[in-house]
Amino acid sequence: MEFSPVNTAWVLIAAALVFFMQAGFAILESGLTRAKNAGNIIMKNLMDFCIGTPIYWFVGFGIMFGTGSLVGGIDLFTRGDYSAVTPDGVPFYAFFIFQTVFCATAATIVSGAMAERTDFRAYCIYSAIISLIVYPVSGHWIWGGGWLADMGFHDFAGSCAVHMVGGCAALVGAIVLGPRIGKYDKNGKPRAIPGHNLTMAALGVFILWFCWFGFNGGSTVAMEGTTVAAGGVGEITMGALAGSVFSTTNLCAAVATIVAMMFTWIKYKKPDVSMSLNGTLAGLVMVTASTDCIDMYGAAIEGIIAGIAVVVGIEFIDKVLKVDDPVGAVGVHGVNGLLGTFCVGLFSTGQNGVGKGLFYGGGFTQLGIQALGIICVLAWVGVMMTITFTILKHTVGLRVEPEIEIAGLDQAEHGLASAYAGFEISTSELTSDSDYDVIGSEKMEDSVPAVVKSLDVPDGKKITKVEILMKQERFEKLKKAMNEIGVTGMTVTQVLGCGTQKGAPEYYRGVPVEMQLLPKIQVEMVISKVPTMDVINAARQALYTGHIGDGKIFVYDVEDVVKVRTGESGYDALQGADD
Repeated sequence: MEFSPVNTAWVLIAAALVFFMQAGFAILESGLTRAKNAGNIIMKNLMDFCIGTPIYWFVGFGIMFGTGSLVGGIDLFTRGDYSAVTPDGVPFYAFFIFQTVFCATAATIVSGAMAERTDFRAYCIYSAIISLIVYPVSGHWIWGGGWLADMGFHDFAGSCAVHMVGGCAALVGAIVLGPRIGKYDKNGKPRAIPGHNLTMAALGVFILWFCWFGFNGGSTVAMEGTTVAAGGVGEITMGALAGSVFSTTNLCAAVATIVAMMFTWIKYKKPDVSMSLNGTLAGLVMVTASTDCIDMYGAAIEGIIAGIAVVVGIEFIDKVLKVDDPVGAVGVHGVNGLLGTFCVGLFSTGQNGVGKGLFYGGGFTQLGIQALGIICVLAWVGVMMTITFTILKHTVGLRVEPEIEIAGLDQAEHGLASAYAGFEISTSELTSDSDYDVIGSEKMEDSVPAVVKSLDVPDGKKITKVEILMKQERFEKLKKAMNEIGVTGMTVTQVLGCGTQKGAPEYYRGVPVEMQLLPKIQVEMVISKVPTMDVINAARQALYTGHIGDGKIFVYDVEDVVKVRTGESGYDALQGADD
């Protein structure tokens, strides 16, 4: 075979992009879950790729691309002749790595739906089983020359073969595993458990969107040569097909995001951030099956369907089925993978040799084939994963102990005090007192001995602590007001809290947040020279808007104050330019 440098380079670049989707999934899932499990999420996304790669080489690829109608065949270490399925002009191992990264993507989808309570050993085992047998068998039916492919079933880049397979496995796993502790009350009403970092989640979505151009565009596996044009009339170049794939992929994702945002805006009275992010992914999943055989109009309509389906699907799974899916993997990949596969039978223009869809004059033929494929793949994955998860549940154990789940999987499963250790105060001991030495430091024995006085302080030198909880946007005005009356020392902390104010309910992924913790500023000042009422009056004037939530001022008596450097106490400890 004569190899094409252009086709080979295109496939390898696409493979690298699809591999980088692992980073997108890791960041997305970590951001949509709690910080105490961030390390565990990262580890799972790392290991499903590392476990799946050798297993797919060992036996998975042979099962998927060997000869046969139902199952390819057992070819240990992939030593057989696959020239019949290798694309023209592409070396075998370029095609092999491209298929390997697709296999890993199917496995990683499951981790998000089962996050925050799955035993790590069980995760490694079922991830291996997905790469070993579950994905390769259904993949053979669709892409490996199996019976569905012979019937004309079409899934260009994996709405069914990758995403619906992963989404179905995720649904079964979440059902067998059960919800997180505290997710549902005694009446079955869901509680919101917000993720710890939406910024990370958004970055993960942008990475996935970028990599999807390799996921879908690379599935042309060629940039040279020609293929069938729309309607089966004439030919178009593979480069033109790749351009069409890029365009329809991008349009569907953008429209789905807009629709998800507008739908949640109407439904929750505010545009939901996490649902909008899921809307982007839903559009990408939706268009993946049909992106090579639809026009821009079809892509836009699929985007509308995806934007609504992802919100309705996630809410239905959470509120009706009572299945706890922390990141919405089932709604994004399962629901939209199914719908995207079905849409081939509706919107196909006949391009790339695919049968025309119902709305383009093709009748129900392609639609029926797509529906049959969906049912069979769901049955295969559902049965196999039910058996897998049930066996794991009764052997090694599928779920961690309750105390581990409450404390977080990072500590018990991986020995991590926190995945954000650099942001917390270190408790490690210093090697010697010299670690404290700085230029200009004084010996403690040379300072004034500290003497703690009673609360009854003469001469009006009473020490008072004033603590203020306030809106963030009023801080600069407060700081200026305090400086004008002579208060120059304060401790400022960013906090979350709520008072007795009432208002419109807030939602997280369609679930009302029972106690809405709002970002606030906490200011602490210890005063003696400035009259307390001056501080209170100045603070009220700076913070007052007349609306609920302006804040609270707390006033405490302070028994004494000791300045560490000099040993001065009481009123004197609060004086001095360096304090």
